Amino acid sequence: MAFWSAENATKAYLTTLKQDQRTKEPNVAEFISALAAGNNARKIVVACAGAANADIVVALIAAANQTRGQVVCVLRGIEELIISKKMLEPSEIHQIQFVVGESNDNTLINGHFGEADFVLVDCNLKNHQDIVRKIVNNHEENARTGGGSGVAVVVGYNAFSRGSSRFGDGRKTQFLPIGEGLLVTRVNDNGSYNQKTMKKNNGHHHHHDHVRKSNWVMKVDKCTGEEHVFRVRAPRGEAIIGA
Repeated sequence: MAFWSAENATKAYLTTLKQDQRTKEPNVAEFISALAAGNNARKIVVACAGAANADIVVALIAAANQTRGQVVCVLRGIEELIISKKMLEPSEIHQIQFVVGESNDNTLINGHFGEADFVLVDCNLKNHQDIVRKIVNNHEENARTGGGSGVAVVVGYNAFSRGSSRFGDGRKTQFLPIGEGLLVTRVNDNGSYNQKTMKKNNGHHHHHDHVRKSNWVMKVDKCTGEEHVFRVRAPRGEAIIGA
């Protein structure tokens, strides 16, 4: 993960958008796909609380296809593995490495999570904060000892299903209304450790009502056929009308 690639991000985003026929507007899966591809992630690991989220897994596959990377899906048990495979197409299953185990296990932290440059953690995992802390510490230690660049992006999704607004480390956060809430952390990027929190702004979280709603909208130029992706932010107190 050496630099940001707008081309990879756009291609992964549009690929995921075309694959998801159930929604008319881009959602959190497309955003995650663009984020992973734009950061040129070569090893993407997702830690699931239950069965894998098919939309997100497909989005990660789209990102990996742009970066020539791989996707590893960590599941807690055989039952979750069986359910996950039933929700995916055979062609998608063959592009994923499934691993059964507890995400906070030191073997996985030092192995798959430690080797990944893009990690996605389901905040529905009871110990998700501990998992993220271990992953971050592992990457920082790798950077100090020369065991690797240590540079990684760690993303928590479903952040507000548990009322989470940060990974619990006390660092500064920003709230952005994408999906059910994302926590995005960049580890060891030029010595910095910057975290952004992306949060769904709805009536269930009145203490964050100051956050403006936004959406990702794709427009097609009728003359040239070119596809353009925009992030639209609504003024305070106004809703975004779907395109």
